[in-house]
Amino acid sequence: MNETKPLRVGILVARGHALENWELMILDRILAAPGLELAAVLTQPYPFGDGKTSKLLSWSTRLETRALARQPAYSPKNFNCRRHFIDCYQSDGDKTCTPDNITAASLRRLKLDLVVRMVPTSMADDAIAALPFGEWAFNLSDRRSADVDWYGYAEVLARASTADLVLYAKRGGKAGRLEIARASFNIKPSATRLSAFVRERSVTLLLRELTRLADTRHFNPSAFTGPIADRPPSLGDLFRYGCIVAGSVSVKAFKSIRARLRAESAIWTLYTGRGHIDDFDPSRAVEIPPSDNSIKADPFLFQEDGKCYLFYEAYSRGDRKAHIAVGRFDGDALTQVGVALERPYHLSYPFIFRDGDQIFMIPETHQARRLEVWRCCEFPLKWELHATAFEGQSPADSVLIRHDGKWWLFTNLSDFHAYEDHCSELYLFEVDGPALTGIRPHKRNPVVIGSTEARGAGRIFERGGRLLRPSQHNAHGIYGYALNIMEIEKLTLDDYCERRIRTVTPVFKAGLHGCHHFDAADGRYILDARLTI
Repeated sequence: MNETKPLRVGILVARGHALENWELMILDRILAAPGLELAAVLTQPYPFGDGKTSKLLSWSTRLETRALARQPAYSPKNFNCRRHFIDCYQSDGDKTCTPDNITAASLRRLKLDLVVRMVPTSMADDAIAALPFGEWAFNLSDRRSADVDWYGYAEVLARASTADLVLYAKRGGKAGRLEIARASFNIKPSATRLSAFVRERSVTLLLRELTRLADTRHFNPSAFTGPIADRPPSLGDLFRYGCIVAGSVSVKAFKSIRARLRAESAIWTLYTGRGHIDDFDPSRAVEIPPSDNSIKADPFLFQEDGKCYLFYEAYSRGDRKAHIAVGRFDGDALTQVGVALERPYHLSYPFIFRDGDQIFMIPETHQARRLEVWRCCEFPLKWELHATAFEGQSPADSVLIRHDGKWWLFTNLSDFHAYEDHCSELYLFEVDGPALTGIRPHKRNPVVIGSTEARGAGRIFERGGRLLRPSQHNAHGIYGYALNIMEIEKLTLDDYCERRIRTVTPVFKAGLHGCHHFDAADGRYILDARLTI
């Protein structure tokens, strides 16, 4: 039976340092969350210990932040510094503070369940032991000094495919770090941009785990995290890093110029073959190549009157928005039928499905800041708006399925302040069908966090008693680098669990740089692949 008493959370921040955007967001979200109580904001007088960094690192990081990671200030809606700060050091009457000065007695008086540490210096073991659920921290919080953080430098220097965000706990004694949750994010060309982006994503991860704990009161982390690289980059590292970033910025600037001249856009091609989601072999697929005025992506197949149709995102080289087009297969050849849907804003991902004798389509319409459901009036080219949802939000790549008598909506919402991103958070809702008049959010939203598995990559299939979900594997700095096949093992309003059973990388044909979408119907499958980075 779940406890009704709210989870009392303390936040440990650096004394004398202005709160950063991500810290303010965490405080704000805790105050707004049912089941959570912000019981204290504690200030650590020696938050960074004796750790020092070079002046060159400090100077270059500030310069890089202004150039590549600038963001607007976050304005809290609920948090107020005067009302929520409690300084445990002063409350004990000890005017000679030491880093270990937050005492067990202080925490017991506050009746805290846990403390989230936002600084590198941890509390004393006896203080941590006084907390029922210990001291929580992120691996990125350990890579900070008084004037700079260096999360992301090691990943960029190593040319890593992704960067890991790890939320871990200490329980006192010599137990070390215990992993609570982990998420991987696509690498960025700059450490400061990567750090700012991951910090914003960390807000969602922390709130999900706090809410889970408040609801279940079950906390038994057992996996030890790997070593955390808490050493700042050396002068040699900074030189190599500068060369890497300079090269990345030059390439990005060149692409930006070409895009403004309408000479640059991602070029995708399609591959089709015979097979199903659990047995297809992309190396044997036949290509449906693009042309400058007909580039195709996000393909969905649909059977009607014994014929196989293809709905897809269509655009010409240099276009800034796409529309939904439709073709018809004759063998492996595709005949153009026409434009199914065009709007003043960008359209993609035309998820098409049947409910009874009606045909519906949910295209990706995040530029319109809502989800749209369209009903077919005359197949395949006439459609009318049937329903909308999530007004003012930013949903992408949405899929509806009916499973065990219930309708489920999977969508990639972007909950953001400075960095809109649809690749990192998968949200799940129980709905009443295509009308979307009743929408109940999943208790553990977002049910998947991380750019290597969260974003949808096609319809969800029920095959041989298994639910199989294609998802994108965004890595190596490439959007749409690879394609996962995920098996959904639990699907209820209270629980969700999936595991990766296959990843298809773009090596199945020569000259490819990515593949990020899959669909199948009547024994035929189709996927798209990226020809340009």
